[in-house]
Amino acid sequence: MKPLIGVSTYLEDSARWGAWDLPAALLPAAYPALVRRAGGLAAMLPPDDPAAAAAVVARLDGLVIAGGPDVEPVRYGAEPHPRTGPPARERDAWELALIGAALASGTPLLGICRGMQLLNVAVGGTLVQHLDGHTATVLGTFGAHDVKPVPGTLYGSLVDEETSVPTQHHQSVDRLGNGLTVSAFASDGTVEAIELAPPHWALGVQWHPEMAPDTRVMAALVRAAAERGGA
Repeated sequence: MKPLIGVSTYLEDSARWGAWDLPAALLPAAYPALVRRAGGLAAMLPPDDPAAAAAVVARLDGLVIAGGPDVEPVRYGAEPHPRTGPPARERDAWELALIGAALASGTPLLGICRGMQLLNVAVGGTLVQHLDGHTATVLGTFGAHDVKPVPGTLYGSLVDEETSVPTQHHQSVDRLGNGLTVSAFASDGTVEAIELAPPHWALGVQWHPEMAPDTRVMAALVRAAAERGGA
């Protein structure tokens, strides 16, 4: 059986489709499409009671924490920067609980953009609340820049060359969380990928692999999930 990969979602007060305008749990279709292309089955995980996170993760083979709004600075002991967006407290609480459950259970974990930032915060790290040059000039589109892998890391073993990646973020890792290693940088020195050492399979990437044809990162998560599920 294909491994089951849970993907966290947005929770919006108002979303429009057809004649409807209702609260909705949302996920850009590119996320489950990437999971499918990488050989997995995708399950959406809308925000829920954090106390349920361990039970949810126990039913999964792998976990993806998707991109989205800024992490509330109180989560890492900081005051909000003027350019920091409004908080998404339900998502913060739920996704931090999912990350904690995945790390505790050994469930393979991939954090994408916000997901990478939350992984860092979950293990005691902090964030740069605003930086320039990593977003597109047109609102609602993705930019692109090169990232360079660090040899000897998990990410470096998956992608051993410098690559151009889709990007849309204005926050990044500041102080690394406990046990994390940087596994890719942008040309300006911005941290672009982080990971935990084995026995964890936990990787965070600052860019949006769901918006690119390259499946190597997600395929690695799916392989790790399949190996764990078959153990």
